[in-house]
Amino acid sequence: MSPLLIAKTGQTLPDCARRCGDFEDWFVRGLGLAASEVQVVNLPDGDRLPPHRAVSGIVITGSHAMVTDRDPWSEDLAGWVAQAVPMGMPILGVCYGHQLLAHALGGEVGYHPAGPEVGTVPVRLTPAARTDPLLADLPEAFYAHATHAQSVLRLPAQAVHLAGNDYEPHHAFRVGERAWGVQFHPEFDTHIMHTYVQVRAARCENPERDWEAIRATVRDTPESASLLRRFAAMVRHADW
Repeated sequence: MSPLLIAKTGQTLPDCARRCGDFEDWFVRGLGLAASEVQVVNLPDGDRLPPHRAVSGIVITGSHAMVTDRDPWSEDLAGWVAQAVPMGMPILGVCYGHQLLAHALGGEVGYHPAGPEVGTVPVRLTPAARTDPLLADLPEAFYAHATHAQSVLRLPAQAVHLAGNDYEPHHAFRVGERAWGVQFHPEFDTHIMHTYVQVRAARCENPERDWEAIRATVRDTPESASLLRRFAAMVRHADW
């Protein structure tokens, strides 16, 4: 099988990198794949995207960049993804990747009007998720790790809305048969989430927030984490 492409759109916080590795390490672990089964391209560092037919699917990571910055590497990725969706390629965009998928297909991305969403948050499926190939096995409500300043403000016209919560209505969507975006982080574990909360609190972001209360939300998220292995299984069996 051709490798699964991991499009790396940034790098994690230094403390996370020292203790847990970087974005691609978390995804390889969560997907249950060997390093030989993936191809990592570090787009901000200048790596080039391969031809579509050279890979079996793509995972687009999170980033500390912003989709609205329209960095050249990000716009190139958006164009590549827009071509991949009608081909039926399995696609999973996470956080930045979720927003980039929406942007690539005509949705709107921008800063969340109420500020960043941070912590382990409840997520609810929509009725459409009950028949979704990736999300159908999840409970109607589950917990997921989140840390993002920008959001998908408007879904692409052809998108199927799959999950959200009171703060972030667009936590998951699908376009076509095999292209998903999820705003939450299925690749995070509790240590990673604690680190992100700690860093945001130390920077005094949103000083009106009770950061101790946000820190207390952090918990294991096995349901959301299970998406990664299901996606990997779909990639193995997808005929596109």
